[in-house]
Amino acid sequence: MKAATFVLVLLFSGSLAAVEPRTENTFQLAEGEERPAATLEDAAWLAGSWTGTAFGKKFEEHWNPPSAGSMVGLFKLFDDDGEVSFYEILLLTVDEGTLSLKVKHFTSDFVAWEDKPDFINFKLVALEKDALHFGGISFYRRDANNIDGYIVMKNGEEFTEHHLVYRRANWFK
Repeated sequence: MKAATFVLVLLFSGSLAAVEPRTENTFQLAEGEERPAATLEDAAWLAGSWTGTAFGKKFEEHWNPPSAGSMVGLFKLFDDDGEVSFYEILLLTVDEGTLSLKVKHFTSDFVAWEDKPDFINFKLVALEKDALHFGGISFYRRDANNIDGYIVMKNGEEFTEHHLVYRRANWFK
């Protein structure tokens, strides 16, 4: 999977009235609408360690709780043989009174996909009590231990939605 081949789109916002569907489970801002106000506390339920499946592979993701004006996350996608497909470093921040999810991708050899100063910035477009919608990714909290995530990927002019199944990890019992 190369950054040039796929463009990820994430969604995060306050009211679904200001957004329109991008795919079945993701949204984008409606024309002329502004991003909703949000704080890191609105995303605090992401904190913790997660395992799951996406793109026919396994993943591990960890989010630190909000502190010092940000939340930091790490993501690893790998197959059954333990071969890593890619890594991500994730940064949730408050920009202009709302949330932004900044993502830097790395190959299995830890070579950045994006140029040195660059990253992908997914902006919050909708926020619900149990859902965060960035322009291209939606996270739906089913309960304290389960999240359904949906991500939009672009290949050429076509958009496809992919389901990510999150389960809280119990690595440190």
